[in-house]
Amino acid sequence: MNNEPRYLALYRSGELEKRAAALEARLAACDICPRECGKDRLRGKLGHCETGALAVVSSVCAHHGEEPALSGTRGSGTIFFANCNMRCVYCQNYQISQCPVANRGNAVEARVIAEKMLYLQKELGCHNINLVTPSHVVPQIVRALVEAAKMGLHLPLVYNTSSYDSLKTLKELDGIIDIYLADLRYASNEIGRKYSHARNYADIARAAIREMFRQVGTLQEDAEGIAQKGLIVRHLILPNGIAGSEESLTWLAKEVSPEVTVSLMSQYYPAHKAGGRRYPELGRKITQQEYNEAAGLLEKLGIENGWTQEMESAEIYRPDFSEDEPFNNKKSRRRRAH
Repeated sequence: MNNEPRYLALYRSGELEKRAAALEARLAACDICPRECGKDRLRGKLGHCETGALAVVSSVCAHHGEEPALSGTRGSGTIFFANCNMRCVYCQNYQISQCPVANRGNAVEARVIAEKMLYLQKELGCHNINLVTPSHVVPQIVRALVEAAKMGLHLPLVYNTSSYDSLKTLKELDGIIDIYLADLRYASNEIGRKYSHARNYADIARAAIREMFRQVGTLQEDAEGIAQKGLIVRHLILPNGIAGSEESLTWLAKEVSPEVTVSLMSQYYPAHKAGGRRYPELGRKITQQEYNEAAGLLEKLGIENGWTQEMESAEIYRPDFSEDEPFNNKKSRRRRAH
């Protein structure tokens, strides 16, 4: 397997520069994410994502709590982008996604993002560059990638997304992204609107995941078990069946591929607005029975590739973005699905 990241060929041919320019032009009447707000972000107008011409970076670190094929022994080089095109009421990263703008991070030029990528590669020795919450800042990321490739970046890119992504934008990423790390949050559009204020989430996420799989296929790892290319789909189990786990996992197995890599997550805990009078059904962690039922679906559906989190993950993965290391370098505690 050729382990060179795919974006390097596009950089050498000049295609990466063309993609960056085309994406940046779309910021003038923004249609980068499915909301298609039409705001002129180049002139500082803010849409739902509250991000203008520059991306806002909240944290840069070696993350040891991602899936084992991403974190490996040296960590996944995460760049957390602030703001979001969703408004999940239970968001565990709400400090940077939904708190007052002044508290979320720094708006930075593309070259600064490129320098952070090189810092993760050269200084921290990470296995990959993990772009967290990228859907609303794709033009800024691709522009930074042009700069980073010029400076010697050669790590795989991980697109770590809610899957509330525009197909038009994803197609511009074909040949750029090596690994898609995609959420499949809900099986119902109605539920997605209620808990994430995202219209047509289920339809949009499914179309996005199909496109991601078309681009990169099943997960490929090197001899050390480190991901080099492919799709990983995360599914967070929510209390009271809210995530629609059976319908979502069945769709993945039957409509994408039974060989798709699934990361089944048990780390839910009531955060942000979850619980209380308005969302009482989200006011607790999942039960052992809820976990067992979701995990049992993997075997029932023949999904053999991926990982399951241990039940205590709800106590372990509690980020604090007021700290330099928001996850305090917690190690990944995931078991292979089978």
